[in-house]
Amino acid sequence: MTAINPIEDAAQLSATLAGLDLAGRLSLVAGLGGRAVFTTSLGIEDQVIAAEIGTHRLPIEIATLETGRLFPETVALISETETQYDIAIKRFHPEQADIDAYAEKYGLNGFYESVEARHACCGVRKVKPLARALSGAAVWITGLRRGQSSNRAETPFAEYDTERHLLKINPLADWDIEAIRAFVEANGVPVNPLHERGYPSIGCEPCTRAIKPGEPERAGRWWWENDETRECGLHVAEEAAAAAQ
Repeated sequence: MTAINPIEDAAQLSATLAGLDLAGRLSLVAGLGGRAVFTTSLGIEDQVIAAEIGTHRLPIEIATLETGRLFPETVALISETETQYDIAIKRFHPEQADIDAYAEKYGLNGFYESVEARHACCGVRKVKPLARALSGAAVWITGLRRGQSSNRAETPFAEYDTERHLLKINPLADWDIEAIRAFVEANGVPVNPLHERGYPSIGCEPCTRAIKPGEPERAGRWWWENDETRECGLHVAEEAAAAAQ
């Protein structure tokens, strides 16, 4: 497929993707031209995408942010997924100098003390490594779904990321959690065992708890903060993240 102009054609592409199944969406995106990178947190949604990439041998790179504070179950799932689908998942780690500077300013676990400190930690352990993972990429594929939280309710299939200057693709935007679980069961997709222990959304261990009955999927992320639209900064504009601090 001829490379597109992402600024002009993202909306049209989003409409086209809406009419395809997941394999079709990923195949179309893989053929857009330029380097395509899928970033996975090893959550159940991301495992569905990784399974399709591996099963169909799609030319899409897979990367994960190994923050240094992940659950052991999450770390173990990286290798398990690579083995099952014969794929390579590239790990991106935070820089030690950045971790040391953060700890000196806020304390190693200072993220509990203020929103500013928490955003700074996410910046060191996630946002900066993400920039390296996406360096030179033309397309960024994510596992974002509209049903994950209220501030993701309008997630499009395709959008242009004006800060990173690439096309951002959300191929599972319209999938609900029931469809995700059905795919996993039908296809034997390996998933994080923490999902069965009440963790629908899994991030760093110190910042994730199991949710209570009736709570939204992402209620266990940074649960000590009051803002119901809280994010780590990977999927929000820098201006919005700064305003939240």
